[in-house]
Amino acid sequence: MPRAGLSPEVVVAEAARLVDEVGPGRLTLAAVAQRFGVALPSLYKHVGGLEDLHGRLALVAARDLGTALRRAATGKAGADATAAVAAAYRSYALEHPGRYGYMLRPRSGDEEHTRASGEILEVLGGVLAGYGIEDPGTVVDAIRFLRSALHGFVELEISGGFAMDRPVDKSFKAAVRVLDLALRSWSA
Repeated sequence: MPRAGLSPEVVVAEAARLVDEVGPGRLTLAAVAQRFGVALPSLYKHVGGLEDLHGRLALVAARDLGTALRRAATGKAGADATAAVAAAYRSYALEHPGRYGYMLRPRSGDEEHTRASGEILEVLGGVLAGYGIEDPGTVVDAIRFLRSALHGFVELEISGGFAMDRPVDKSFKAAVRVLDLALRSWSA
């Protein structure tokens, strides 16, 4: 009989908190079980193993980031949308570094994950539409550019790669300003 209070959602939520503390590479089912004070086999009533848990965390990360980006972009266009989405992206990565690590884990064949990831791409496509970037091939190129710039910045920040004597917030603001300039001239 499953332990009272445990469910797949509760296990995944606790694993998400744990992965933000220790990182995806150090997530184990034993560590999750210890957080609940249960034996490891008890978790198998709620998740199908470590790979299943990783998949569920990738889904949580994609959904949460998509929601954060959608909220940030709503009602904005152009530079305002770019700045808001960039700030939301960075905030999510800094607040949830372990979950953010799952953004780079492709989940081929996982329809829910594909839909959640599609939400992120849809928001970014909306930002680009505000710059008149609408040709499908050009949109793909611009989304890749935008994601690469944001990911590179936050990954370096998370890993402590910005140890220079200048506030990171100022550098981020400058980077977002340059992203806006690049997107303004993208179609030229």
